Amino acid sequence: MLPLWALVTGGMVAGGAGPLGALYDTPAERAALAASMTANSSMRSLYGPVFGDSTGALVAWRYTTFAAVLAAVMSLIIVVRHTREEEETGRQEMLSAARVGRRAPLTAALLTALVADAAVALIITAGLAGEGTGGALALGLAVGGTGMVFAAVAAVVAQLTESARLAKGLTATVLGLAFALRAAGDAGDSPALTWASPIGWAQNVRAFAGERWWVPPLMAAAAVVLGAVAYALAGRRDVGMSFLPARPGPAEGRIATAGGLAWRLQRGSLLGWTLGFLAAGVIFGGMVEGASDLVGDNDQARRIFERMGGQTGLENAFLATLTGLFGMVAALWIVGSVLRLHGEETSQRAEPVLAGPVGRLRWAAGHLAVAFGGTAVLMAAAAAGLTLAYGRDGAPVLGAALAQLPAVWVLGGLTVLLYGAWPGAAVAAWGVAGLCLALGWIGPALDLPRAVLELSPYAHLPKLPGTEMAWAPVALLTGLAAALVAAGLAGFRRRDLRS
Repeated sequence: MLPLWALVTGGMVAGGAGPLGALYDTPAERAALAASMTANSSMRSLYGPVFGDSTGALVAWRYTTFAAVLAAVMSLIIVVRHTREEEETGRQEMLSAARVGRRAPLTAALLTALVADAAVALIITAGLAGEGTGGALALGLAVGGTGMVFAAVAAVVAQLTESARLAKGLTATVLGLAFALRAAGDAGDSPALTWASPIGWAQNVRAFAGERWWVPPLMAAAAVVLGAVAYALAGRRDVGMSFLPARPGPAEGRIATAGGLAWRLQRGSLLGWTLGFLAAGVIFGGMVEGASDLVGDNDQARRIFERMGGQTGLENAFLATLTGLFGMVAALWIVGSVLRLHGEETSQRAEPVLAGPVGRLRWAAGHLAVAFGGTAVLMAAAAAGLTLAYGRDGAPVLGAALAQLPAVWVLGGLTVLLYGAWPGAAVAAWGVAGLCLALGWIGPALDLPRAVLELSPYAHLPKLPGTEMAWAPVALLTGLAAALVAAGLAGFRRRDLRS
């Protein structure tokens, strides 16, 4: 999956120069955009300040934060996958019985993350070299450097926790805190908060706007220090152990059903995602009234927003765009939640449960109920946050958010199908979700053909609020999701369990 991660993350940034250059093709238009974005605290909280008015500087302003977050997510997944997850499944103990050093898995994981982040940086540098070699290199180093900082954070957390899921969750929490600090610092013009966040460091490289070449070495130093801490911790514990052991459960079990077990395993993750969606809704909701400042008198920019969010007024189009973005991010939750079945199976925790009077379908149904029902909770939380910040009638916003569910469920159904019929290819569901996110987020700006955009199920949903509800595509997508789930469960019933 690493080539796909690198191509999507780096290609998104490298491909941004063309559309932005076409939208703002004169120095006056670019200067006006830079001035309006700098004056708009809501836009600064999302994208950060604009440091220059060249096309390259606008690309850096528009894409640095998003690309840095994607690189961080990629890196933390790599490190946790090849350290704590290997220990949790027992594979590392087998390898460590041979001539493999105690710190070799950590070294391999960090080197893999370094290669992936270097690939992202190389793609960005090559793709934007036409705008200025120095600025392109600085932007590539900013994004790749952020990824390595969070790879090192994940390496430390992997030593502290006993489960891979908790390690990913805690590292993602650090990433969310870094984003919030950066957003608060930029919105309130508080440099101290911005510099407290590695994402703020990436922005303050100031690519294409008088590059600060001392910031990438700061990122490298932070990664080295955190890596050294991880190495020291790794040498002081046994394989499979941690410095923060899991709490022992009650002496007598309280879980009586397969559904209760699924809820117990996933409730913490769902709570964290729900709070994140609520907070993001509040942040983005405060930007709705600033949408007109972002677009100004630029008809091409207005058309992009309307293409993403519908044709019925700029604020409605912006709200529709935001709810669509939340829907695409919710796909990441449902893919991860469904793949919890895969993790339970390959870690051999499912086999003792299924050896009792619990059928396969009943066991899977508990996890699928949490996965599919959890998306409705997430979208409702996002709608609540948008409503609180924007201050308009909440019913249309809630309807627009819930209208995204059929597309989310289609991706969840595809994940069930892959898990049930081809479990070895189940992780490919992450790539499909990432592709849909890329098509929905940057496809309209790149002016991709309609046929390409319609590869995503989100392209077939009604653009709410502001337009009439179209029930036919909603019903068709819901039916398709149900069919995919049914096919996946049928395949799961017929195949052997994996070990």
